[in-house]
Amino acid sequence: MSAPLSGGPVIPDFGEPSSCVANDSTFCADWFTGHWSNLFWPALVEHLELTLIAVAIGFVLAVAAAVLAHFQGWLAAPVSGVASFLYTIPPLALFQLLVPVTGFSVLTVEIALVSYTLYLLFTTILTGLREVPEDAVRAARGMGLTRRQILFKVELRLAVPSLVAGLRVATVMTIGVVAIAAYVVDQGLGSLILKALQSPFNTQFIGAGALAVALALAADAVLVLAGRLLTPWARTRRTV
Repeated sequence: MSAPLSGGPVIPDFGEPSSCVANDSTFCADWFTGHWSNLFWPALVEHLELTLIAVAIGFVLAVAAAVLAHFQGWLAAPVSGVASFLYTIPPLALFQLLVPVTGFSVLTVEIALVSYTLYLLFTTILTGLREVPEDAVRAARGMGLTRRQILFKVELRLAVPSLVAGLRVATVMTIGVVAIAAYVVDQGLGSLILKALQSPFNTQFIGAGALAVALALAADAVLVLAGRLLTPWARTRRTV
């Protein structure tokens, strides 16, 4: 099962190739930079867009489900069970199940990606809410805060480290699965990797793979920084 792959050959058949390309070297930096604007950069942007859409939707759904499960404890087991089941389905198998319904489309990819984020985000967010110190909740209640105010002003704020931890894992995982989504849609760095496998020329394969790794590392670093900015009390506690 795969979507038709579009695009020309990996190595353009016009112009005089450099010695690196002519000798089929492992990685040709000149070819990589020469095709950055028309090949690698568009694929990187597509990869990032697919990832951000899935993580954003998954985060909103997971927060809503975790809050409901936090208020209604009996919901935790069924929600976790469904999310865990979806998480265990291999990506290609899930794509195969979705394609007859939604076709070779971005919708198919996003449904699968969101499904994979739910388990990671739901469990970490619910854990963070449940680990909020009871003393903090009682103090807020004693100050006259309503249940809703306690949720937004106390519990969710104190659960930020767990939220960020879940986002980090879900984001990095999603970046990896987006590469596999090239079997369904001709987008992202996975598309370049898949096309490069059909050629002995390695620069496109190595370049696209390296960009995927760099994107995962950069996204993780951004989330770590965001977590530190959102939890200044944690830094103060560590320095005491």
